[in-house]
Amino acid sequence: PLLNILHLTVFYVFMSAGTSGEKFGEAKKFNLTLCPLSFYQNVYQQVYVNFTNKNFAICFNGYYNSKSNDDCIVGPKPESGEAKFIIREKDSSYEARAKAAVQTIRSSLKCSVHFDMMYTNNKVNLNLLSFGKQTALHFSSVSSEAKVMADVAVEGKLVQSVSLGSPDSGFTDISGCRISGVGILPNSTVRFEKTCRSFTCSIDRAVTSTGCGEQEECDGNGRCFKNQICTVTGPTVIDFQGQQSSVTDRCVYSLVSDSSSGFEVLANFQERRRRDVSFLDSVSLRPAGSKVYFRLEQGGRIKMNETVLTLNSPVQQFEGISLSKDKNGLTASSLFSGLKMSALFDGYTAQIHMRVPVGSAMEGLCVDSRNMSSAKLLDLSSPSCERQYEDPVDSQIECNMITKHCNLLTAAPFSSCNDDVDPTPYISACNSTLCGYPSADGLGCQFLWAYATACRLQSNITLDRWWSNAGCSEPQAFCQDKLCSDHEFCGRKHSGKTGCLCRALFASKYKLSGTLGEPAVCRKNSGSITLVGCLLEEKGVDYRVLHLNDRSCRGAMDEKSHMVTFSFDSSNTCGTEIMNNGSQINYKNTIMTQNSSDVITRHDQVFIDFSCHHTQPDIKIVAFRIKDNSVVQHIKSGEWSYSVSMKAYENAAYTRAVISGVLLNQKIWVELKTDGLDAKTIAVVMDSCWATSKESHDSKPSYDLIKDGCADPNDGTVEVEGNGAGTSTYFSFNMFEFSGNSGQVYLHCKIQLCPKQEDNCIPDCSDEPKRERRAIRRPLKIRDTSFISMGWVH
Repeated sequence: PLLNILHLTVFYVFMSAGTSGEKFGEAKKFNLTLCPLSFYQNVYQQVYVNFTNKNFAICFNGYYNSKSNDDCIVGPKPESGEAKFIIREKDSSYEARAKAAVQTIRSSLKCSVHFDMMYTNNKVNLNLLSFGKQTALHFSSVSSEAKVMADVAVEGKLVQSVSLGSPDSGFTDISGCRISGVGILPNSTVRFEKTCRSFTCSIDRAVTSTGCGEQEECDGNGRCFKNQICTVTGPTVIDFQGQQSSVTDRCVYSLVSDSSSGFEVLANFQERRRRDVSFLDSVSLRPAGSKVYFRLEQGGRIKMNETVLTLNSPVQQFEGISLSKDKNGLTASSLFSGLKMSALFDGYTAQIHMRVPVGSAMEGLCVDSRNMSSAKLLDLSSPSCERQYEDPVDSQIECNMITKHCNLLTAAPFSSCNDDVDPTPYISACNSTLCGYPSADGLGCQFLWAYATACRLQSNITLDRWWSNAGCSEPQAFCQDKLCSDHEFCGRKHSGKTGCLCRALFASKYKLSGTLGEPAVCRKNSGSITLVGCLLEEKGVDYRVLHLNDRSCRGAMDEKSHMVTFSFDSSNTCGTEIMNNGSQINYKNTIMTQNSSDVITRHDQVFIDFSCHHTQPDIKIVAFRIKDNSVVQHIKSGEWSYSVSMKAYENAAYTRAVISGVLLNQKIWVELKTDGLDAKTIAVVMDSCWATSKESHDSKPSYDLIKDGCADPNDGTVEVEGNGAGTSTYFSFNMFEFSGNSGQVYLHCKIQLCPKQEDNCIPDCSDEPKRERRAIRRPLKIRDTSFISMGWVH
């Protein structure tokens, strides 16, 4: 029921003189021709009154029931089950009280219709006061404690409820406006959620309405929205409003961000062929209320955070995101805050298509592309993303021809869409990008394709075979299924085929030095060199046909970085040449093509010489203190990739080191030991050893112990062991001191490294005359060539 009786105290209400009225206790139709009533812009000359189990109802188009869709006033059923119908003429005092209570009543009172009801012998009045085109309802009692309600309905829909009041209260205006079967109170507004329209009823009963604007639609829930497109291609962003701006760095930006739900779409920009022009590199989406990012990358790869996803069906759902892949690229769709959004990415261009609510609080470049600073997300970007570069102007770019090409967007078939999608920002983006960047990788057609897609998404206009007139190939995702590493992008090579090319910043250090890779890396028993796969791609070199001097030694490409490594070690030297120039031992090899026979220093596409080296050690010094003084050992070294030590012992087994000093004529055993050399290929030769009384190795007096790798025959106590046989060598002598000096004796030894594979490194110390005795070691000749050289670190 429309009325519930909570409490009722009834008092008699005095009315001015009038007719005695008609009492009734059953349904009855009354004629109102003497006092027509205007009820929400409908004028009625009859009224239907009936009683139900709980209600007393006054309706204008038929008798009331619980399913009525009629104009009715429904109050509580009188306890007596009866009421009295009375029509009275104008009453000036009553008119004044009504106008004082209801400010929207401005006309003069004509007459009034009264229904008097008795509740336990007390009277309650439900009065309808006719003011011509206006009508007031007065539901009253003298009781200030009464809490009875009468409901006013238009076409079965409740408009207002009127509380039982005193003789000067309980008034309301029931002559408001009527819109689509809905009553609107005077001086009030009603909004229809399904149509997003608001209707206002003025005091004069004039109706005004507002709703969704031009090109806007209602979502059926009270929100107006526009189907809008945001296009990001190359460095340019064309936002929902058609404003065009360009990104000038390599940072991450927010395209769309909804703070209420947490949904966001991000764009990551990176350089490609030039350091000073950025390109859209990937698009990331974070579903509402999630911490997971879905990243759409070039080549059709999708990552969920760092996990690569594989799509096993045409459309798959992940965390509220629908993902799909076809020949045109990747599509991600999502619902957030009741709005549908889709993002298309073909490897070069992203287009965000969504229903944008009018007055939305969303932010990002797609909402306002001019607000670059607030949309930049430095916490998600690389530390150096804002650094600016300036590359030389490309003299081969013909800007006049580019302008002509970009203006195709105003000609057929594109012109058929110009009224729906403004081509101006697309033309501007096309010109500004291609006048500063080579028209490679089909970039000139990307802007045309982006416009054609915007027409289809926003206006449902398909531009048939637009590519034929524009000199473009049929649209499809560029480099689909060609996956590149982070320092690469997929582009078109000089051969016309696509491949993973180096980003300009990554490649700059190699191009500046004229190399194709990193310097050689030399370790204890091995050497390697790594070439950059994308640099080889640019040169048109297939790494699979490259090899070292030994044709069986080929490069291995890392699947993620695409770096190509060639290596050799002591178990497989791969044809490595070993040379000694006196100060260094060099290991040299060459990367060459499979069918090549000539080896030159370096040709970028075919031949690369590289080498590692061991630097010969400096002179080693050991100082002895005579008698009870402790041994003091001094080691000096230059820069090398291995260590050399010299240590004195008291016994021939080299187990008891000299720790407390030596006596004159005491036998001393000395070990020269290296660590970090490959004993299979290198031998240590003790060339000479001598003693001085001062620390300097060339001071006087001096005394020879070993010369030309052999014991000096002038000192019969000197014995040499294992010289040139391995990476350690030994000798012994009887301790002495210099006459007339301080007692200090400094021992100096000069050692050399000898490549075993070239010569027998053991000196010939036979008992031949001194002039005929020779060391078998022969210095190696160094070819007069240039090659890559670096220390071989063991």
